[in-house]
Amino acid sequence: MPARSRRSKQRLVLEPVPTIITTSREQDLALITRASVNLENGQPIVTLSLIGGASRPAWLVLALRPYNPEGISFVHTIELTPDRRSWRVDGTAEVEFDTPAERHTTSDYHAGDVALHLLRAKEQTQAQCEVGMATAAALFRLEPGQSRQIEVKIKLPQKSNSSLRTDAWDRERRLASQLTVPDQRIQFLYDAALATLILHAPSEVYPGPYTYRRFWFRDAVFILHALLCANLVQRVERALDRFPARQTLNGYFHSQEGEWDANGEVLWMFARFCELTGCSPKAPWQEAIARGGRWILAKRLPKDGSEHAGLLPAGFSAEHLGPNDYYYWDDFWGIAGLKAAATLMASYDPSLARIFAQEAEDFQHAVDASLERASVRLGRPAMPAAPTRRLDSGAIGSLVAGYPLQLYPPRDARLLDTVEFLLKRCFLRGGFFQDMIHSGINPYLTLHVAQVLLRAGDARCLDLMEAVAKLASPTGQWPEAIHPHTLEGCMGDGQHVWAAAEWVLMIRNSFVREEGDRLILASGLPRRWLRPGQPIRFGPTLTRFGTISLLLEATFDQRLHLRWQGNWRQNPPVILIHLPGQPPMLVQDRNEVILCTS
Repeated sequence: MPARSRRSKQRLVLEPVPTIITTSREQDLALITRASVNLENGQPIVTLSLIGGASRPAWLVLALRPYNPEGISFVHTIELTPDRRSWRVDGTAEVEFDTPAERHTTSDYHAGDVALHLLRAKEQTQAQCEVGMATAAALFRLEPGQSRQIEVKIKLPQKSNSSLRTDAWDRERRLASQLTVPDQRIQFLYDAALATLILHAPSEVYPGPYTYRRFWFRDAVFILHALLCANLVQRVERALDRFPARQTLNGYFHSQEGEWDANGEVLWMFARFCELTGCSPKAPWQEAIARGGRWILAKRLPKDGSEHAGLLPAGFSAEHLGPNDYYYWDDFWGIAGLKAAATLMASYDPSLARIFAQEAEDFQHAVDASLERASVRLGRPAMPAAPTRRLDSGAIGSLVAGYPLQLYPPRDARLLDTVEFLLKRCFLRGGFFQDMIHSGINPYLTLHVAQVLLRAGDARCLDLMEAVAKLASPTGQWPEAIHPHTLEGCMGDGQHVWAAAEWVLMIRNSFVREEGDRLILASGLPRRWLRPGQPIRFGPTLTRFGTISLLLEATFDQRLHLRWQGNWRQNPPVILIHLPGQPPMLVQDRNEVILCTS
């Protein structure tokens, strides 16, 4: 750790481990940090591996601070143990080093951070701070031109009655839909996204590990839909079982006050689960569904001839759409929710199911009438975010009518004109730029646009997929919003789980997606993936017809052999194969075709 700084062009290479090298202003330093969690005798252990090097004498510093990504995690006492191989923190927690610290110092709130005192003459092995701002640093000497590795272990808290299976992680991942593609970056991003989904849906569902380690129905539904399509049924069912407990007595699925999309999302997700698994709704779900549908009916505004007639009240909705308004996003979810409730209740309360179906149709008429007035006002069919809004970036929310709800057909003029507006006015560096509240390039909303284009058979969806892939971090993650200049996170958690969910759903839908009574295969596969001798696989994934797995093999004579294995619940569905840039092929009662890709 040199004390002064000046830029140097020399680069240090650490062997034999591949390195990520950073250059200081004085001379070259290199530091690799690897973090992992492993089970050792049933105890979860965080292991940090630090590899450092320098081109002149320096120090590798391991610092302990009262910090977490959201603020302060108070530390009152720190003690270096007599063997100099561990810290004892607040009398209990221990941080172990695999080699003794060669220098050590501490500090407290009044003296400032330990970084100010690293090379003080008198060593300190203990710190006590009544404020809770104790800090410490263990120093390890670096010789010029030589790398050095320090391993640090931290025991994680564990409930005394918990039992952790050493194979639990591998077992869960084996159950999930597997992807094999020759594009290593796409493969890495899919695997990382799948891991992100599993990690953040243990029973409750969280859209992020830090700031967003809270519950929102909106994020939860998109995350659960991705998990469901990825074949992780039990994990989804476990989370859905917790939804009724969050419902108020009047039927509102409450996570944040003023979000009128929640009920429609929950009802749609219940229906999607039953549709893809072939299961009937559980008894507790039935009661929650009935109350949730009635809440939507009671929440709609009167049909008084105003711009908002028959819609849901003003609210802050998906929050990235702008200030409080009468958002179509809420309305589309409400319509889908009522349709879902009608389907789910048909066998249990036919009269209520008919009411829900009739009200869904009435609700759709109200929205269509409002959109027609907006179209006249705007002079084009594009859908604004709300009845009296101009076209702006908030219009992204209205695309929910196409994806994932499919309330409108794939090439509906309102959907496609909204996409054209957004692509022309709201895209930057290939991604959707949200210019209000969630200001930045938004990966998951970019993929919403890509999904609408995919349904429409528009190959530009591949460009948006590629843009989102390029925006991922080196660890395969996306923040909620990305700064347009630094291309780093500028809002929310750096590991945004909704974004990971959309990536999984985009990959899945590129291989197989439902459209009415048909399954559409291979409609989002880039031609560059089709390489002779490198098979492409995906599956198994759930559909409303049953499960399906796909295998594609390109040949050297520019042909593509596409096979699929379906475990259908009833008769095999009609299948449409539609490779980008190729005419669609309708097949039935077959499980393989050979296509010409020239």
